[in-house]
Amino acid sequence: MSDYDYLALDTAGRERRGSVKAATVEDARAALGARKLFVVKLERGTGAATPPLLSRRALLRKKLTAKQLALFTRQLATLVQVSPLEESLRTIARQAEQEMVRRVLDSVHGGVVEGRRLSEAMGRERTSFPPLYRAMVSAGESSGTLPQILERMADLLERQAEVRGKVMSALAYPVILAIVATFVVFALMIFVVPKVVEQFEDVGQALPLLTRIVIALSEFLGNWWWALLLALIGVGLLIGRALQDEALRLRFDRRLLRLPLIGRLIRDLHAARMARTLSTMVGSRLPLLEGLKLTTQTVHNRALRQASEEITEAIRTGGSLSAALKRAGVFPPLLVYLAASGEASGKLDIMLERAADYLEREFDSFTSAALSLLEPAIIVIMGAIVAVIVLAILLPILQLDTLASGV
Repeated sequence: MSDYDYLALDTAGRERRGSVKAATVEDARAALGARKLFVVKLERGTGAATPPLLSRRALLRKKLTAKQLALFTRQLATLVQVSPLEESLRTIARQAEQEMVRRVLDSVHGGVVEGRRLSEAMGRERTSFPPLYRAMVSAGESSGTLPQILERMADLLERQAEVRGKVMSALAYPVILAIVATFVVFALMIFVVPKVVEQFEDVGQALPLLTRIVIALSEFLGNWWWALLLALIGVGLLIGRALQDEALRLRFDRRLLRLPLIGRLIRDLHAARMARTLSTMVGSRLPLLEGLKLTTQTVHNRALRQASEEITEAIRTGGSLSAALKRAGVFPPLLVYLAASGEASGKLDIMLERAADYLEREFDSFTSAALSLLEPAIIVIMGAIVAVIVLAILLPILQLDTLASGV
């Protein structure tokens, strides 16, 4: 069986594009004719849907966001329980408001109409549906439990989106506060300090040391701000290029995990994500080894990715999940203990889910506590810098008053 890409017209005269599986070209034409499609062009292809010629959508090809994928999964999990899969996909695609989302879902719907399995149809939009997602859908189709697996995946994606949203909302205020504080300090140094300094040029008295330091910094920022900006951009580019080296990136990520606050946040977030993903896969009767292998590909931190690969290899050679987690040395002890308890009791999916719940609660509370300290720290630092600038301005004035009273 081969894939043949086709361009055809339906009975209403509308253009239809897609691919069809057939043994020969004649069989492909016969299959399309049975669907009442008039074939304009038919050639051997890769099975991927061919976009219309000169289509702007082909040039602006995008993918579903995490939020859109979670919404689609929840809608599909609900509809497939009461209607056929093809009708469910068509309904979701029609009610999609964004053209890009509608295009992706139409492509999947077209694959199902052509007779493909849902997981194969999703393979036509690989950027929107990750390998782990397609593997779980394929397992659900093979075992006849697609609605249940879709429900589990919807819960997983919604929980991941919730955690991601909490992180973004928690970081929003400190980041904005830091940007505003930096802008205020630069504005004072570049625009305010030079105007005040002009008043002391004809005094003929030596200015205090603090005032001279602030004036020097003000002149540097006023005259060389563009050089400082270029230097920062250059340093950022050099660091980015250096981190492309895998050995250097691995050492950097290992040191990142050792940082007091950031390291713990990264470890807990990764452990919670892995535990919830594995819980979903084990509960869906999917191979644990395949889940670990697919999950490892999504890990950005090289140290954690290496640890995940070692866990995968240990399980492949006959080891247990809990022993491999403990040997890695980068996962919280609670996850190791609950994984061991789940393996011993035959309830690994439940224990992993409880571990994920606990780690996410710990992550939320730890993040809230850390950021509650970060916000006043930024305010204190900004206040100290502004106080130094104001003091540098007031010291010459106080010096003049002292000289005037002495005369």
